[in-house]
Amino acid sequence: MAKKQKIYVLDTSVLLHDHHSLINFKKSDVAIPITVLEELDKFKVGNDIKNFAAREVIRSIDKIAGTGNLQSWVKLGGSDLGRFKIILDSSPKEYNAEYIFSVGKNDHKIINSALVLKETELTKDVILVTKDINLRIKAKALGLHAEDYETGKVDSDILDETAFSHIENLDSEIIRDLYLKESIPESGILGNKKTANGYYVLKNGKTSTLAYYNPVTDNIDRVDKNYVYGIKAKNAEQAFALHALLNNDIKLIALEGVAGTGKTLLALASALEQHNQYQQIILARPLVPLSNKEIGFLPGDANDKIAPYMEPLWDNLKFIKSQFNETEKKHRAIVEMEKDGKLVITPLAFIRGRSLSNILFIIDEAQNLTPHEVKTIITRAGENTKIIFTGDLKQIDTPYLDEHSCGLAYIIDRLKNQKLFANVKLEKGERSELANLANDLL
Repeated sequence: MAKKQKIYVLDTSVLLHDHHSLINFKKSDVAIPITVLEELDKFKVGNDIKNFAAREVIRSIDKIAGTGNLQSWVKLGGSDLGRFKIILDSSPKEYNAEYIFSVGKNDHKIINSALVLKETELTKDVILVTKDINLRIKAKALGLHAEDYETGKVDSDILDETAFSHIENLDSEIIRDLYLKESIPESGILGNKKTANGYYVLKNGKTSTLAYYNPVTDNIDRVDKNYVYGIKAKNAEQAFALHALLNNDIKLIALEGVAGTGKTLLALASALEQHNQYQQIILARPLVPLSNKEIGFLPGDANDKIAPYMEPLWDNLKFIKSQFNETEKKHRAIVEMEKDGKLVITPLAFIRGRSLSNILFIIDEAQNLTPHEVKTIITRAGENTKIIFTGDLKQIDTPYLDEHSCGLAYIIDRLKNQKLFANVKLEKGERSELANLANDLL
């Protein structure tokens, strides 16, 4: 039996997540409810990524329409694409979402639009696509096929990868040679585990050493646990992280790990160690409060409103300062960098649109960014720029992202084995025994 042709009905969340989504369904038809156009209109003003996405989608729809109308099906583009139309508000005959749930809510209008399309397009399979989990559940409760937007999603295998690879039962002479010479030719030692900028523990019984595969020289380099601006690596994965952070050949780094593993602290310490190589160090994070309220709900001016969200970054800076007396050179250097604007802590939204040349840029809580947002940041990188993303894939605070669709997972998946990129996963908590207990059991 031939498969039914599909019609995908897109929710606003999909269009804001990926403004190219209209053309990502191959030869299938795509429709959006008129309510989605109203929501896009509300999002079109502003400087955030979602505002940019809303404007881009509106322009795309206008281009698709041309001089015609969108109440009838129109071609999306080339021969590999289907058709497009706008679904007007109407009431389905069998199930009415506004009657069953509540009247006036946009989500219920969107469900109704898809249900009406299902009743009129009997020969086709109508599928509602949304990033909103609850909207999917409501749609399924009314017998409507509903799916998440899958484009750009990361395979679960990458999320299960460990912090580094173990190479067991190596000839002890190889380990001794690496320890003494600090760098040796790879010559097949790593086998099928060889990865650009990959990190390894080379072992023979109780003898072991930490190692790094250098894709530029095709050598295996020894990795040591060093002090960086008063901070010392406490375990192997932290040593690997510092090695990547201080490597001038690596321009993009993803540090992934649970709370307390030292991601932000190591990134900041390594940035301070390299401050003479860059004109400015910027630490940024997206404003995603746990209450899902905007900063306008807080009292005070802009600086007062953003202060609570930036506090974790300031805490890490204060901790590094505390490693030195106020009279010591490194403590004074940090104070001078803050005073001169060479060390800046800011919300991510405040730096969008800037040129990122000669900058070391740390983006904290990167798991709360979309793939499009991380791409936008990376594509702004100019000469002598290094970008560091830190985050925890298990602690996503935005309602339309998960560990398979967020920007941090996306870059780890897409850029793996590239010479300019390194990914280090931190697994061992070093904050306190209590924090480790919470991560393990709660």
